[in-house]
Amino acid sequence: MKSAYLYVRVSTDEQKRKGYSLPEQEDRLLKYCKYNNIEVKGIYREDYSAKNFNRPEWKELFFEIKKKSAGENKNILFIKWDRFSRNVEYAYEMIGKLRKYKTTAMAIDQPIDFSVPESTVMLAVYLAVPEAENTRRAQNTANGIRRAKLMGRYPNKAPIGFINVTLMDGKKAIVPKEPEAEIIKWAFNQVIQNDHRISEIRKIANDKGLMCSRSHFFRVLRNPIYCGLISIKINSNEEQIVQGLHEPLISESLFDQVQSVVNTKRKATAKRDDLQSVFFLRGFLTCPVCDRKLTYA
Repeated sequence: MKSAYLYVRVSTDEQKRKGYSLPEQEDRLLKYCKYNNIEVKGIYREDYSAKNFNRPEWKELFFEIKKKSAGENKNILFIKWDRFSRNVEYAYEMIGKLRKYKTTAMAIDQPIDFSVPESTVMLAVYLAVPEAENTRRAQNTANGIRRAKLMGRYPNKAPIGFINVTLMDGKKAIVPKEPEAEIIKWAFNQVIQNDHRISEIRKIANDKGLMCSRSHFFRVLRNPIYCGLISIKINSNEEQIVQGLHEPLISESLFDQVQSVVNTKRKATAKRDDLQSVFFLRGFLTCPVCDRKLTYA
C-alpha cells in the first residue's frame, strides 16, 4: 500500500455514548500511515450516521475515487468497520462498487486479507456486529418510550400546542405552549359548531399564528393527546389508550364530539360573517391567469 485516503466518521449520539472524536481517529490513522510509509492522498471527516452511504463526505470521497485512473490501485483507510458502515447489505454493495474502481477499503484495527477466501467470514462478523448494536439500541429505545407512555408520560417530541420539559426528578414531560395551545382550543370548539368547513377553520387558525398544514391540522383534530389521553400502538391493527399525566387542552367529551364531525360528511352552514373580516378582498381581486374572482376554498 503506497497511498490511501483517510475516512473518519462519528455521529452525534456515538460521540455522547462512546466518546468517539474525529481528531482522535484522524491522529491514529496518520500515525499508522507514517509508520507504514503510506502517502495520505486526502482526509475526509464525516459527522453523519452510517445507516447508509448517503453521506456528504463519503459522496465526495467516492466521486474522487471515480475520477482517478482506472488502472491505479486506490485504498481507503478507517479505524474500524463500523466507521465504514452499520448496515451489512449496504456495506457489501459499496465494497463491490469500490472494487469496480480498483479500490480497497480497510480498517486498521480489524484488518482483512481479501486474498484469503476465509477472510470474508471475519468481514461478515465485523459488519454484522455494528448492525446488531444499532437494532438492539433501537429496540431498547422503542421499549423505553412504550414503558413511559404506559405510565402516562409522553417522551416523544411534543406535538404542536405543547413543549417538552424536564421535571425536577429528571423525567421528560410536555406542557401547554402558548399561543398555539389557545388556538388549538379555539379550533376544536369551532369544529363542533359546524358553521364552517374544517379547511376554513384551519386558515383562520393559521392567521392567528398556528403554523400547520392541512394534513397536519387533521392529525391534530384526531390526536387524543389534546384531551389528556395517550395512544400506544400495539401492532399494525391495534392500539391502547392510557390516561396521560400532562395537562389536557380540551375535555374528552369535546374531543369525542369533534371526532363525530371529522368522521362524518356533513354540510357546513353558510355562516361566514367572521370569515369576511379575514378574507375581506374575496370577490374583488381577479386572477391574472384564469380571469376569475379570487375566493377561499
